[in-house]
Amino acid sequence: MTIPIYQVDAFARRPFTGNPAAVCPLDEWLPAETMQLIAAENNLAETAFFIPLSGQEADFHLRWFTPTFEIDLCGHATLASAHVLWNERGFAKPEIVFQSKSGLLKVRREADGKLVLDFPSRPPRPLALAEHPEVLMQSLGPGAATPQAVLASRDLVVEFAHADEVLALKPDFTALIDLGYIGLIATAPGSNGVDFVSRFFAPEVGVPEDPVTGSAHSTLIPFWAEKLSKTDMFARQESARGGELWCRLRGDRVDIGGYAVTFLRGDVQL
Repeated sequence: MTIPIYQVDAFARRPFTGNPAAVCPLDEWLPAETMQLIAAENNLAETAFFIPLSGQEADFHLRWFTPTFEIDLCGHATLASAHVLWNERGFAKPEIVFQSKSGLLKVRREADGKLVLDFPSRPPRPLALAEHPEVLMQSLGPGAATPQAVLASRDLVVEFAHADEVLALKPDFTALIDLGYIGLIATAPGSNGVDFVSRFFAPEVGVPEDPVTGSAHSTLIPFWAEKLSKTDMFARQESARGGELWCRLRGDRVDIGGYAVTFLRGDVQL
């Protein structure tokens, strides 16, 4: 069996930046174990698989796998899948609707080539700092600043006062796993036209640090929209590769915009 595979740098305007995702278009589902093995072999933060749907509300059914885990929501691999459909597979509609574990997800393409994800909003709930005192500070690594606040949605959210404190983090990944969340989002206010910055760590699912994390912005957008009293924002994820995200809060939904570029085209031989 031969399966097409693409590698796309998402939330990026040029190769070697943003977050690389593998995308495998399928005619029908492979066994979940096989898809997990392909994702492990790719060893990227996410590998996306989709199949076409006909006569349904969605155009495609989309699933995402880290090297060790099938995840419930992934932004950059959804962006990458839409990029592949429009730029590599000849999809003609101006909007793509995906069925997923997180419900219907839409992607639209703007005139300048930016792709915009329509995702659920996942506002975080505040936690008392005392709920995770020693393990939290250990997980943030040596010399970490004291957080301003700790919150949680699917992931743990740690707010810092300054972007430099986020950049300086050197997490203890073993301690991060002990926190019991899929990932940890570290965030702080931005500057020079950037509304907020973040980093994302998910060693629990085989992703020590994710370069750019769309799903984390389902939580970050409602959080910062309330703090900044604005619904339209520009964000940067400050990993080594870096990424840019155009953000908007729309009630119980968020828009997450970014660019993507194809890096690789090939085949998987099974």
